[in-house]
Order: sequence, then C-alpha cells, then structure tokens
Amino acid sequence: MADGQTVVVVGGGIIGLSVARALLLDRPGARVAIVEKEPRLAAHQTGRNSGVIHSGIYYKPGSLKARTVARGRGALLDFCDEHGVDYDICGKVIVATDESEQQALATLLDKARSNGVRAELIDPDRLRELEPAVRGVAALHVPDAGIVDYTRVCEVIAGLLRGQGVDILLGTAVTGIDEDNSGVIVQTSRGVLRGHRLVNCAGLQSDRVAALSADGKSQVHIVPFRGEYYELVPSRRSLIRNLVYPVPDPAFPFLGVHFTRMIDGGVHAGPNAVLALAREGYDWSTFSARDTWETLRHPGFRRLARRHAWTGLGEMHRSVSKAAFVRALQRLVPDVGVTDLVRSKAGVRAQALESDGTMVDDFAIAQPGSTENVGR
Repeated sequence: MADGQTVVVVGGGIIGLSVARALLLDRPGARVAIVEKEPRLAAHQTGRNSGVIHSGIYYKPGSLKARTVARGRGALLDFCDEHGVDYDICGKVIVATDESEQQALATLLDKARSNGVRAELIDPDRLRELEPAVRGVAALHVPDAGIVDYTRVCEVIAGLLRGQGVDILLGTAVTGIDEDNSGVIVQTSRGVLRGHRLVNCAGLQSDRVAALSADGKSQVHIVPFRGEYYELVPSRRSLIRNLVYPVPDPAFPFLGVHFTRMIDGGVHAGPNAVLALAREGYDWSTFSARDTWETLRHPGFRRLARRHAWTGLGEMHRSVSKAAFVRALQRLVPDVGVTDLVRSKAGVRAQALESDGTMVDDFAIAQPGSTENVGR
C-alpha cells in the first residue's frame, strides 16, 4: 500500500491530521498515510469536546504546552481565516465564588503573565457587565479565549491532505508494528503498510499502539475519564453570553463543570470527570472487561484512587444525579434550574497516567526506533 519512504500516522483526530499536514508543509511532496480504525475522522476526543480555543492560562510555565499554545492558537485562527471555518474569539471568565478561591485566581493570573496570555482580574461589577447571570466575588477575564468546531477543522484538513495525495485509510486498525533496516512494517486489519517512520497519535488507544512497537511498552498508561455534558434548552441560552469557568482544583488537570457557548449557538454545561468502564465508554452501559481490568490493575491508578477517593465519589454522584450536577452549576449561575438542562453527548478524555499515580498534564513524546509516540 505504500513504499519505504512513507510516513505512517496512526490516528485520524486533530493531532494526527495536523501532524500529517505539518509533515507536508515541512517536506513538500512527502508521502504520508493516515490510519484510522473508525469509519470516520474525529470520532472520539476531537469530535466530542466543548470546542474551546484555549489561550494557555492553565499550563505550567515552561511546559511544552505553555511554550506552544500561543503559536498553535495563532496557527489555528490563520487556518480558519484562510479556509472559511467559523470561529468566535468570545473570551471567558474564570470565577471565584467565595473568598477562599481568590488566591487561586492570583496564581492563575501569574501563570497567564508567565505564558504571555492576556488576562485581567475583575471585580463583581465588571463580571456582571460581562455575564449578568453569573455570581462571584472576583474573576479573571481572558479575552482571547474562543470557540470553534474542531470536527469541521478536521474535515477541511482532510480535504487538503487528500488533494495532496495523502492516503486516509478509514476503518483500518493497527494490529502490529515491526522494524527492519528500511523502516517500519505496520500490520493492519486491511493489510501491511511499509514506511520510513510511524507517528502514533492514537489518543485513547495510544499506549496500546505504542506497546505494539519494537520495545513493546509505553511510558504512560491511558486511563479513560468520561466527561458528561448537559446543554441549556433554547429558551434559557441567554443565561450565558460566552464562556464561564470555575476556579479549577490545582490537584487535577480537569477544569470543573463550566458553561461553554458553542459555535452553533447552543450552550453546554459540564463536564464532570468519572472513570469510564471502557476506553470509548460514553455512558454507564458501555463496559469492557479488558479496559476496566487494565485500569484497575495499574499501580498508578490505584494510587490515584486512594489519594482522591472522595473527589471521585463526588464526580460519580453528579453523574447519576442531575440535581447534584445542577447544584454544582448554581455556584456560578444561581438561576439555572433542573428543567433548564437536557442531556448532551459525552466525551472521554485519554488521561495519561504514570506508575506513581501522577496525571500527565503536558505533551508526552517518546521516540523509540522508527516510531514516534505522541500523547497528551
């Protein structure tokens, strides 16, 4: 299907497609093949998120994400402008609902300044001007945050790639990876691919793809956390003008339940973060014995569960109780009620976890042999 100079990219989400595009921009005329196990692109994390264009305020200063987010954000907006993809730089507020969260806001402001992000500490009066339904004792206003449809971005990238001769092999699962002197041999459910190099951008399956390669191991383990969303009924969308976030718990890479105006005009509320019972488990009825066993037996997950059992129970309670979910939202918007919300689609986050229970909050990139594994 491809010769020895082809770069094989595993994963048809926005990272895999962007890697393929970057390769062609860097090496015009290069041969690239994308392998995606699903029958469509952007089927998982890319197509099931809140569509936020993050400005970089949360990232640890000096981290790879902090160093690249501004450049990546600019590149995304330039791409959208060039190819007619709708987006909106609407801004967001990160809201302290009581005095105990003010120090955390100050810490976020310091991070913003270190990362070159525009942010301003605002008082309750200014907060009400920006978001009349939101209540808080203070907030950070981040004017450069925005929203976009990442599935649409992927569709446009895929069209450009196909126009440059890239093979996008849908419904094709990687089953084995070997190497020889000429490069990499990729066994798939539809035959064999030979390439000069393989780049693993497989998201929820990235550690398993990494384990198929020559060294047979991954530096991190993927734990699936499901984020469940509600959305405001059309008559109550006016409660939220743009993006409204709580002050996040610094112990977790999750941002807490928040309100997100979508590019189609809807307003999503969420997500929570509960352990999914399958790598691609978008509800409680989806169960994989293999996935669940691999998670439970991983020493890092057991350590994480022991440290944060109470927090995990609270997330599970919000998962099964709409009233509890609404109470969490009411800390930000007191007027939102149970009847204002209907269920929306869930997403699953591929949380990389180290063996000591540390949740990886930066890009993790490993390069064994002719294989490059990209995680986040």
